[in-house]
Amino acid sequence: MKLKAFMTTAMAGLIGLAALGAAHAEDILDKVKAAGVLKVGTETAFAPFDFIDAGQHVGMNVDLFAEIGKELGVEIEWVTLPWDGVFPGLESGKFDMVAGPATITNDRMKRFRFTSPVAEATVALLKKAGDETITKPEDIAGKPVGSGKATAQLAQVIEYGNTLPSPIEPKEYVSFNEAYADLAAGRVVAVANSFPNIAYVAQQRPETFELVEPPFGVKTYFGFPGRPDPEYATLMDAIDAALAAIKADGRMGEIQKKWFGVEFDTPEKIEKANI
Repeated sequence: MKLKAFMTTAMAGLIGLAALGAAHAEDILDKVKAAGVLKVGTETAFAPFDFIDAGQHVGMNVDLFAEIGKELGVEIEWVTLPWDGVFPGLESGKFDMVAGPATITNDRMKRFRFTSPVAEATVALLKKAGDETITKPEDIAGKPVGSGKATAQLAQVIEYGNTLPSPIEPKEYVSFNEAYADLAAGRVVAVANSFPNIAYVAQQRPETFELVEPPFGVKTYFGFPGRPDPEYATLMDAIDAALAAIKADGRMGEIQKKWFGVEFDTPEKIEKANI
């Protein structure tokens, strides 16, 4: 009986300590504000969101996070790594959130908390300039098509290819720049990426690439992923509030026009994604 009472008391003590630890888990927004720094993970090969130009990290995300930093009163510290390491890096605590951005999907929403959408992410194709064998999306049937490893765009082009008379031959790339290089060299007939990215590349290199219209697949959106843990809730709430302010006073539209040439009409929040 004494042993049972001891075990019961010990268990109650452990439960109490666990509850106390949870109650005092460090609030990430408080930590960020105390440090004066928001650490943001991203890759730098996803123009025009994040890329290197003349040795400088530039893009839509850089401009937008500069505004988010102003709203929060903190500096932005960038942590760059390959895209397939971004989500594991977030979950291991290497940084506070991800710029990416990432296509908002139902599977990802189970794993991460997304900010409100910052751009449209509907998939489109890029082809080599002058290639008359690819004039519409269905012309990729049975042909090699590139896209980014572990991206929603890769998943969507494979799914789309399976609806064609002959499935496509998917080619995965760690960097979209590698995919574009293979397209220019004729090793793939097209590259699948989000419409904003494809339009940007075609606009920047018209002598090499052309946009294949129309975009295909369901309408999707980009958002910035963060962690769903309770201690991250205030940070994600603050970032959503910052994005709302940036959208309301026109800064979001100005940044989108600068990098895409158009302003996107995005919903305030995604409760359920289309994919």
